[in-house]
Amino acid sequence: MNKELVINATSSEVRIALLENKKLVELHEEKPNNEFSVGDIYLGKVKKLVPGLNAAFVNVGYERDAFLHYLDLGPQLQSLQKFVKNTRSGRQESPELAGFKFSEEIDKNGNIKDVLVQGQEVLVQVSKEPISTKGPRINCEVSLAGRFLILVPFSEKVNISSKIRSKAERARLKSLIDSIKPKNFGVIIRTVAEDKKVAELDQDLRDLVGRWSDMHTALKDARPPKKLLGELGKSAALLRDILSPSFNSIAIDDAQLFGEIKNYIGTIAPEKVGILKQHTTKKPIFDTYGIEKQIKALFGRNVTMSSGAYLVIEHTEALHVIDVNSGNTSKSDDSQETNALRVNLESAEEIARQLRLRDMGGIIVVDFIDQRKAESRKELLNSFKEYMKNDKAKHHILPPSKFGLIQITRQRVRPEMDIKTSEVIQTKDGNIEVRATILLIDDIENEIIRIFESKLSKSLTVKCHPFIEAYFKTNKSQYQLKWLLKYKTWVSITSSNSLALMDFHFIGDQGTEIKS
Repeated sequence: MNKELVINATSSEVRIALLENKKLVELHEEKPNNEFSVGDIYLGKVKKLVPGLNAAFVNVGYERDAFLHYLDLGPQLQSLQKFVKNTRSGRQESPELAGFKFSEEIDKNGNIKDVLVQGQEVLVQVSKEPISTKGPRINCEVSLAGRFLILVPFSEKVNISSKIRSKAERARLKSLIDSIKPKNFGVIIRTVAEDKKVAELDQDLRDLVGRWSDMHTALKDARPPKKLLGELGKSAALLRDILSPSFNSIAIDDAQLFGEIKNYIGTIAPEKVGILKQHTTKKPIFDTYGIEKQIKALFGRNVTMSSGAYLVIEHTEALHVIDVNSGNTSKSDDSQETNALRVNLESAEEIARQLRLRDMGGIIVVDFIDQRKAESRKELLNSFKEYMKNDKAKHHILPPSKFGLIQITRQRVRPEMDIKTSEVIQTKDGNIEVRATILLIDDIENEIIRIFESKLSKSLTVKCHPFIEAYFKTNKSQYQLKWLLKYKTWVSITSSNSLALMDFHFIGDQGTEIKS
């Protein structure tokens, strides 16, 4: 699979696009002043206990207090709190835990009021960014993520990613990490650690221990609420988590960020420095890679697929609903069951992409086209699960219900992407919202292809708004000459001031209008 990372940096934000085979599959936005990223560690203060929810609200400096549930405290809460108390009193001068005596684990079925008190200082880590009107979601099971390893204080366990299947490799990695990890620190071995050399794993572990030491130093004199240790920026964190041999390009349009990323890649994967490119042309980087057009096409309420089938995506407070529509994709030689399966399989692939792209979380209900055969429903479910394998967010897919609905639960750790895809156009009757003009040309071209391939007319004229006519004539070689070579027919472009900007008509043989 061909993977590309494209990074657009401005003074107000950094936009990061992940492309797989030229298709946009993930889009991230990073604000320079974003203080609450997943992985950040804070010294907070308990503001309020809510025994009814078995949770606490903790002040970490956000406008709304962070939410801490009892189940997110972790069994070693008492050890963590002891470490914090001893560090701040000067008794824990070293960040090392070799001589640290663990406290008793808390009861997993206990109550929040038995382990926390109002006004208590507590070390927490952000597990979900602030979403909508909610503050951050936090936990006390602190961990530090690296390129190959995750360091877990107050533990002795060494766990290995289940995606590493080789028993010999699992044994090698466990033996290796057991021999080099510091005492009273646990380690989770990530998938990318497979077949890595001792020196690489050792250096990653040293870096993580160094970050724990930095956090310990910051903790000594901190006054809550205070950030003690920040996660990497989104661009660096993405590279750390997803950089793999299948990447063949990382393009950045900002010189300073290019230098920072180059240095970071030189540290984590020196062999990949060569794929880094600095975009220096005047054309915006997202336009060069066709990302802007994909954003406009993919984030609207309706999402059209290449076959003509389309999705309708609705968002509510409680859940997300996706409706699958076949459009005009039916083929005369297909049975109803065959056509339904074909559209459903294409839709399942697009839905898996949409969930990653928009980072839709919570409950998602998909209304696929009805299928009568059990084997067709089974094939759809298995294919859907296969398409979702590239999604790193935790998710669960239920079999189709008796009404033909497939329900999905998906974890969300950052705010859902909400991008406005319509444009405001000034008219004599006032401002109106219309579908993005960047997609209008595609709509016209798709209709032209349909008319010629269906042999609806031998001649063709497009009547549109004068602005659109001017665009076509400015780009004659890109459109009209291309159609002439492909269909052996010249497509004329005319305009009418009576047409709205987004309106267009097709005139065929004998001047008759061809309905779309």
